[in-house]
Amino acid sequence: MWLLMAILSAFFAGLTSILAKCGIRKTDSDIATALRTVIVLLFSWIMAFVVGSIKDITNIDIKSLLFLILSGFATGASWICYFRALSIGDINKVVPIDKSSTILSILLAIVLFGETNHLAVKLLGTTFLALGIFLMIEKKNTEKAVRNNRWMIYAILSAVFAALTSILAKVGVTGVESNLATTIRTGVVLVMAWIIVFLKGKQNEVKSISKKELFFILLSGFATGASWLCYYYGIQNGVVSVVVPIDKLSIVVAIAFSYVVFGERLSKKALIGLALMVAATVVMAIYS
Repeated sequence: MWLLMAILSAFFAGLTSILAKCGIRKTDSDIATALRTVIVLLFSWIMAFVVGSIKDITNIDIKSLLFLILSGFATGASWICYFRALSIGDINKVVPIDKSSTILSILLAIVLFGETNHLAVKLLGTTFLALGIFLMIEKKNTEKAVRNNRWMIYAILSAVFAALTSILAKVGVTGVESNLATTIRTGVVLVMAWIIVFLKGKQNEVKSISKKELFFILLSGFATGASWLCYYYGIQNGVVSVVVPIDKLSIVVAIAFSYVVFGERLSKKALIGLALMVAATVVMAIYS
């Protein structure tokens, strides 16, 4: 079941990317993120209520609550650092560093949780994941001029916080129902998302969002909520070093939908990279 949930997590995450792209053509991405998080929080509260885990919120031990809150802060911090890096650095340099969070998550899971079963396969798979990510990165024709290397610090922090999100959540969901755990950490992310909006003085732009884009933003929020619920069920009941790379295969879903909806195509180099990522993930899942 946890493997199925990891696959569903990737599917909904890929769908989120397409819906979000339809919703931020004119809408600021920070505002869209904050609005989507509201939907995710509502969605997670409903799911927690349906499964009856709300009543257990007062029974969560301090350790689990602390790590769930920390995982929420890690997610928010990752977003802040990522967008800051993009604002001052070249996309083709920032993105590969951020994507390395997948590899870091696997290595941390091996070291911290002792997930050393079929270690050679996992290390080989991680190597192919790294190569696949490298090949998937398309060089842009236009690059921003950067006077210093501050962007690299933010990009590295983004990857580190993204990896820590999975590790902290793994500790936090121990003994906590996955839907309730998602609700708690989403509340933390929501606060951080709106803090970003207000700090940048963009709150007044919410009123000018078109109904069409708002509709897609809300749909992307539901897709995000579904992805997170499946993801945290997966890491709670499964193997982190397998769940994380499967979840990252949302890129396959996103590429498929982007081809159908937007007519976007991959180069031969990117296709080879995608094939390596898929193959590495499948092998690690089989030998989990």
